[in-house]
Amino acid sequence: MLLEGKKIVVTGVLTDASIAYTVARLCQEQGAEIVLTSFGRAMSLTQRVAKKLATVPEIVEVDVTNEEHLAALRADLAARWGRVDGVVHSIGFAPEACLGEDFFRAGWGDVSTAMQVSAYSLKALAEACKPLLEAAGGGSIVGLDFDATVAWPLYGWMGVAKAALESCSRYLARAMGAHQIRVNLVCAGPLRTIAAKSIPEFARFEELWTERAPLGWDVTDPEPAAKAVVALLSDWFPATTGEMVHVDGGFHAVGA
Repeated sequence: MLLEGKKIVVTGVLTDASIAYTVARLCQEQGAEIVLTSFGRAMSLTQRVAKKLATVPEIVEVDVTNEEHLAALRADLAARWGRVDGVVHSIGFAPEACLGEDFFRAGWGDVSTAMQVSAYSLKALAEACKPLLEAAGGGSIVGLDFDATVAWPLYGWMGVAKAALESCSRYLARAMGAHQIRVNLVCAGPLRTIAAKSIPEFARFEELWTERAPLGWDVTDPEPAAKAVVALLSDWFPATTGEMVHVDGGFHAVGA
């Protein structure tokens, strides 16, 4: 019961193959009460998959690019719980032009969308929940990442957006540490999620991980990454912030 009594907000639950869904399931198993967020056309997917959880959670409509939605989320959580102990950021999107090998294809309109949704949204969500995390005496924000310290084939501007997410998490860790709010990222290996389907030739990532990950890697199993998220949400990492925790079978640690 790592999260007994805690109040956790989980974004990005779309299907039961998503890391966020497994995070939500494990949070409940570990004693937390959760709220999910979704919006627009994705709301029906979130509503459907939420019914698979042991306790069907409330779902709050939140478009992270909409300041009114973020303000409404803060008000909802304040009325519902009065505090928040943890926030899971599992949000990313890039228009089609941003992905693939032609790095010059995307213009600023597409790139700015990718940056706002995939990187700036971490700051926006953190800011919305900050007073409630403070009310809890501190807490944990955990984002999901795909290590962007190197340039990947096919990932294009999404890789740039993930690099911005990583930098944003460090600056948030610096800005929020005085309030005992920790900000960390879990860098998962490639998984067959809805997000993966948008990456051209995703199978190339699967082949790389199968060949090089020392511990091996199962592209169909989000639980290892989800367990890391839950651990970081718990009180067992009280002095860890600004960190990127790799859950990728050790792929990041080895060369060719």
